[in-house]
Amino acid sequence: MPNETKNYDLVIIGGGPAGITAVATATARKKTVAMVDCHHELGGAGFHAGTIPSKALRETALAVSGLKTRNLSGVELTLRPEAAISDFLSRNQNVRATFNHAIKKGLESHLTEVFLGNAAFADPHTVSVVPIPGNDGQPADKEPILLRGENFLVATGSSPIRPAIFPFAAGRIYDSDTIPKLQRVPNTMAIIGAGVIGSEYGCTFTALGAKVHIIDVRDKLLPFLDDEVSRALTAAMERSGVTFHWNESVQKCEMLPSGEIKLNLSSGVSFTADAALVATGRKGNTQTLNLAAAGVKTGDFSFIPVDHQFRTNVPHIFAAGDVIGFPALASTSMEQARRAVMCAVGLAVDSLPALLPNGIYTIPEVSMVGETEESLQKERIDYVVGRARYTDNARGQLIGDKDGFLKLLVRREGMQLVGVHVMGEQATELIHIGLTAMQNGASVLGFSETCYNVPTLGELYKTAALDAIRQIADSELGVPSFL
Repeated sequence: MPNETKNYDLVIIGGGPAGITAVATATARKKTVAMVDCHHELGGAGFHAGTIPSKALRETALAVSGLKTRNLSGVELTLRPEAAISDFLSRNQNVRATFNHAIKKGLESHLTEVFLGNAAFADPHTVSVVPIPGNDGQPADKEPILLRGENFLVATGSSPIRPAIFPFAAGRIYDSDTIPKLQRVPNTMAIIGAGVIGSEYGCTFTALGAKVHIIDVRDKLLPFLDDEVSRALTAAMERSGVTFHWNESVQKCEMLPSGEIKLNLSSGVSFTADAALVATGRKGNTQTLNLAAAGVKTGDFSFIPVDHQFRTNVPHIFAAGDVIGFPALASTSMEQARRAVMCAVGLAVDSLPALLPNGIYTIPEVSMVGETEESLQKERIDYVVGRARYTDNARGQLIGDKDGFLKLLVRREGMQLVGVHVMGEQATELIHIGLTAMQNGASVLGFSETCYNVPTLGELYKTAALDAIRQIADSELGVPSFL
């Protein structure tokens, strides 16, 4: 027999960035809240298998590769041959411990009940939660807990797709959830998929000394980027040692007696690798939720379709975060959840802001917000490009980043800033200056009249703005830049 039903204003399924934000938003409006999560630690997969571990590994790679020191005279760094990936993730353990302590305190302050278990809808207003065993190995309560909610937020995240062609059980083949378990830096690594995950890990393992091959069915890297940035990042990665195989797919994958992995590609090319990372896409974590009992529809790859208020086809059930698909970023997931809860409690909310920054932790970093040159050309908007290179900036020279640059896209009429693109160290931080300016509809004239600390990378905005202003001032023929 199930336990007694508990009643709440809001039941949140999933304890990642979206779920945690939803708690704060709902309890601030005096709503009773329950959170259900199927892990012993909250924070979502990103904090335990994705975002935090991958960035911890990247920071280590930057340090041990010498990229942080830029080959300073007298500085020599070496990597112990026996070093394991787990050695590099020690910083990650500290971050996780601190983060989970903060979450626990936050939920206690919000008077939120947390249920560790697997949730499934019993009807449109009820979920049944089967408790998971305790962290100490003690068996869980066998009786399911019934939670009844006036509203629900599904924020269960996503998982890597595992194509059947790859024998994951044989070992040495990983996805983004299991790659932190890799024991040693391989001599050769194959990465299938040149998306964000594949590109980030490709750069990291190259910096750690592996020979990396990236295979993708497309013909360019991260096609949602501004084309100039995509090409610049591709060139930088190739210089670092990454080999790209474009317009290719894996036709056969087999484990050799030597323990190596043999990959046969669609072009007929084949090669061996010591390890492989399959990063060919993700699917929504909805399979065990019994959404049909609540009447909630799912779409392609088990993602949940939502409207601009993040409402599913069932009016009192909302969804946010990776479980709804693109852009699947922690930053956007949090904002989605905040707006979904505000709508659920009866507050009017606007659509999600059009200006959402995108940060990619490759080496070098890439970040962008707003329009690309290609989108402006498609819309036939007359624009100019203001540029500033790290090598022309005192801080950039001190850092030693020879590839870095800032690119401002400026509408010629009114000199309005409509797009910002950065490649280089601290790109994901630097983008926020442009984001804030664009949020306020700023002209690039503001950058030219601002006094920046020297030496800083922020000064790049002034240099790029002056470049754009100079082009507009010197243009006498008025020929549109898209011609």
